[in-house]
Parts: sequence; structure tokens; C-alpha cells
Amino acid sequence: MAVSTIQNASLASGVPSAAKLPAGSVLQVVQVVAYTQQATTSTTYTDITGMSVSITPTSASSKILAIVNVNGVYTTSAITGVQTRLVRGSTSIAFGDCYAGYQPAASGQDIGSVVMQILDSPATTSATTYKVQFRSQVGGNDVRVNLNDSGTQLNENSTNSVITLMEIAA
Repeated sequence: MAVSTIQNASLASGVPSAAKLPAGSVLQVVQVVAYTQQATTSTTYTDITGMSVSITPTSASSKILAIVNVNGVYTTSAITGVQTRLVRGSTSIAFGDCYAGYQPAASGQDIGSVVMQILDSPATTSATTYKVQFRSQVGGNDVRVNLNDSGTQLNENSTNSVITLMEIAA
């Protein structure tokens, strides 16, 4: 088995500096977990409580791998879906399935999940905030995320949503 060595790495803290790691290396990981049930009837995107996280890239050439799972996506209204999006700063960079939690008939109910993944290029070394938002596909119809029986507590009767950001060396 071949052993590779990173040459001339700064080992002051026992870890090679980001500048010395090969392309594709994971430089840092940040994550938030949200579990508060939230509802809206608006067609205007609303921040999902707790689904905002900031990362400060170590290099402007780094990529940010964003992995988002929005769970407990639900609608109480017929012919309505829950629309989701991932936003960097004020720019939409990914959209979830507009039919998540879609209820095809007045008698049915559907609970689903939305997954979004994107390899983003923020081109900055400043703190950068990523957040997840949702809205009702049809105005006036009730849609929810993090559907649970206990409202604000994470337990066996609830769901939770996660956003994970990984800085990847370019």
C-alpha cells in the first residue's frame, strides 16, 4: 500500500494548512438541524426556522457542497404542493420538487421529503449564509414543514430537517 505525504504543510496545529491540501479535500463542515413545525399559506417564500447556516470559505476558489433535507413536508389543502428553495445570501441556487407534500384530492393527505444538493461557487472568503425557504404552491392553501405531533420538540413523534455545508478545496 502506497502512503502519500503532504509536502511543506504547516503543522503548527498538527493539521496541514488548507492551501497545502489536494483539490477535492473537505476543508470544513457545518450543519444545522431544524425541528420546529412551521406553516404558511403564502406564495411568498418564507425562511424555514432554524434552516440557516453560515460558512467562511478559506479560499475564494473553494466550492461549497450544500446538502439539504426538508422533512415532514405536508399540505392540508387539495391540489397544493410545497415549494422549497436554497438561497445563498439573496440568490436562489437550488429548488426542491414543487409537488412535495402534494395533495391530489380533497380526501387525501400526503407527507413527503425534499432533497436538494448543489456544488456552489461563492467565490469569496467572507462569511456566507445559506438558508432554506418554503411557500405554498397555491395562495391561501396551508402547507407545512417539519410536521410533528409536538410542535417544537424533537422526539419520536416529530420530523427534523438538515442543512449540511462542506467546503471543498479547488
